[in-house]
Amino acid sequence: MKRSALRRSACAAALVVAAAWLGGCASAPHAGAATDAPAYGTNPVDPWEAFNRKVFAFNDTLDEAILKPVATAYRDGVPELVRRGVDNFFGNIGDAWSAANHLLQGKLEAGVNMGIRFITNTVWGLGGILDIATEARLERRSEDFGQTLGVWGVKPGPYVVLPLFGPRTVRDTVGLVGDWQIDASQLANTEAGRYATAALGVVNTRTNLLAATALLNQVALDKYSFVRDAYLQRRLNDIHDGAPPLENFDDEPESDAPKK
Repeated sequence: MKRSALRRSACAAALVVAAAWLGGCASAPHAGAATDAPAYGTNPVDPWEAFNRKVFAFNDTLDEAILKPVATAYRDGVPELVRRGVDNFFGNIGDAWSAANHLLQGKLEAGVNMGIRFITNTVWGLGGILDIATEARLERRSEDFGQTLGVWGVKPGPYVVLPLFGPRTVRDTVGLVGDWQIDASQLANTEAGRYATAALGVVNTRTNLLAATALLNQVALDKYSFVRDAYLQRRLNDIHDGAPPLENFDDEPESDAPKK
């Protein structure tokens, strides 16, 4: 109980620090700034754009200086078979949480299938290191708590870029807190083990994105806008299982919860 309370307090403190950090980015333009700079904040889905761009630039700088070089070294220095096993392990933990989210959304068949996939890989795949379920044609259909909130009718709220965690909506930020409790790092018995597992998960995810980010740097004229629009479209598509509603042009945006 003490450990759970401490973890919840740490999560709350982290959110407060992140909010304060974002607030600190909201200072007025310094003297000498260009007067013809874009009027950020006019996009209704991104009213905090001026703040978000600063956090995005911070994250991008951190990625170029640390995460990308580490991920590149991991890709080049670790055998593919080992990397695939690490990726399978983290994916298997995610499958268990996906099964729960399918059930919370009322998708009984998908929830059962994801549960069977998790059990298959855990029992016969050496704890998830081997992806036996995919070979058995048990498709992975990932879901997170942010998607569940969307299915329940919670509106996405403004787009926000979080330090280290990147693009989110307000709804997905709340969902992230729920997802965090089922993260693979929580399986470790020690603080050092949790930090090591979390770090490995970050490196594994960044390694999987190396090709995509290289392409992004080549094709995007405005990297921030490209990432924002792609993220929001993908999340809308995820919540509606690949069949999002037609765009609404009325003044009042509709909820993106699936229609019954």
